[in-house]
Amino acid sequence: MVDVGTLSLIVLASMFVLLAIGMPLGFASGFLAVVTLVLKFGPDIMFMDFGRGPFSILSQAIYRQMTNYVLISVPLFIFMAALLERSGIARDMYSSLQVWLSRTRGGIAIVTSIMAVIMAAMSGIIGGEVVLLGLIALPQMLRLGYNQNLAIGTICASGSLGTMIPPSIVLIFYGLVTETSIKALFTASFIPGFMLASFFIIYILVVTRLKPETAPLPEPSPDDIAAGEKRLMFLGFLSRFSLWISGVIFFRALFFTVTGENVIEEGVDPIFLGMVSDLPYIAGAFLISLALVYFVVGKERTKVGWEMGKGLIAPTVVIGVVLGSIYGGITGITEAAGMGVIAVFVIGLIRREMTFEIVWDAVMRTLKSTGTIIWVTIGAAALAAAYTLVGGPTYIANVIVGYELPTMGVILFMMLIFLVMGMFMDWVGIVLLAMPVFLPIVLTMGFDPIWFGILFCVNMQVSFLSPPFGPAAFYLKSVTPPHISLTDIFRGFGPFIVIQLIVLACVMFFPEFTTQNFHEFVPKK
Repeated sequence: MVDVGTLSLIVLASMFVLLAIGMPLGFASGFLAVVTLVLKFGPDIMFMDFGRGPFSILSQAIYRQMTNYVLISVPLFIFMAALLERSGIARDMYSSLQVWLSRTRGGIAIVTSIMAVIMAAMSGIIGGEVVLLGLIALPQMLRLGYNQNLAIGTICASGSLGTMIPPSIVLIFYGLVTETSIKALFTASFIPGFMLASFFIIYILVVTRLKPETAPLPEPSPDDIAAGEKRLMFLGFLSRFSLWISGVIFFRALFFTVTGENVIEEGVDPIFLGMVSDLPYIAGAFLISLALVYFVVGKERTKVGWEMGKGLIAPTVVIGVVLGSIYGGITGITEAAGMGVIAVFVIGLIRREMTFEIVWDAVMRTLKSTGTIIWVTIGAAALAAAYTLVGGPTYIANVIVGYELPTMGVILFMMLIFLVMGMFMDWVGIVLLAMPVFLPIVLTMGFDPIWFGILFCVNMQVSFLSPPFGPAAFYLKSVTPPHISLTDIFRGFGPFIVIQLIVLACVMFFPEFTTQNFHEFVPKK
């Protein structure tokens, strides 16, 4: 029988060797789970009665993981992302954003970052975003003479924002494994996620101002609209859209008032924007929007602005359906994912884009992606259960505590481990393998598990760009011209990895970005 310390080194070294020779993470994890039990308890456990002994614990762990209801949201979000990718919704959104920023230095790169944020808020799927942005934005930026490193870095870094911005699949898995409120995780990730996106945009603005040759402006056209006129048209678009939104919300609140569903009751949360007290504010927003359309912008400008920006309507509706369902208390995470799928499907039907071929292709992509995630989940859950059974988490905890590091030093040490693991492993495996080990230590030291989850997600955002196995690079390589190599792609990541590490440090040393409303561990219901 091998002691836990030696066993830990064997498992770690074997994992890197198996991944280096090309074995998929799911199979490598499952194989090492069996090896761990054999080395600890002896080969006799292989021949014990079925349903008894350590192997039964592995099967129970896998069963618990695979029968979790929230897990159903993962294929639904993947399916929604696939539908968005194949339909014209994403391309129309890109075109609308490009209209408003076409004469801005670095405008196409900024449009790419904004589009990535919107796509992340719709589906939370990273691979599809990088591929889609690579198909739409990269040819455009290269045609206009943008610096190749800036174009590549913007696409991959922005396309990976689905790690942070709700409804993030990474946050969902973290919530499942740690039994943490997924809704609270989503809420806590808003500021760090949008801060990261803002830093990307600020970097683009600064670089393109300091080095104009990195983002040449397109040649002026006689049809170009003056900047002041364009701003008025954009205001008209926003005002008209606000009219629709405030009108719908007003009648919703009025319905709740008439039916008596918004009566204030002790112990019952008020309906978001659905109470009697909300009616004056909603009506005020409606009247202000109306005044802007008729007295400030004008009907004709508003009409033109609406045509220029209507590509943004469908994504906004999808985001509103998904996140509105969650935060409005209408549905849980899984049901919100299903409603998002329905919203995308209905919008596609209205736009006459939802064909059988698109749906079938989306289903096939979903099956492939979900299958990969399931195999990784099964293998990692088995390895995590086996390692827990042999006393691995206790051993690691004792080792870390034994160094007598300051509490923040322990967190920093964990972040370094995550960064190294992220260079070689998929984030699903890291969640399932590392969290059972690290989370008890985090809770013992009195840290907020929600804050730690956001730290982990920022870390995984870095991992999508980290060589040698940064997934974003391989996603983009699948759609780039032949002359752009993997080395070229990784070369463009440098400044964006630095930005990600800065945000990681901000979240680590200023936890109020995430924990101002979440100081307690809230078990997931």
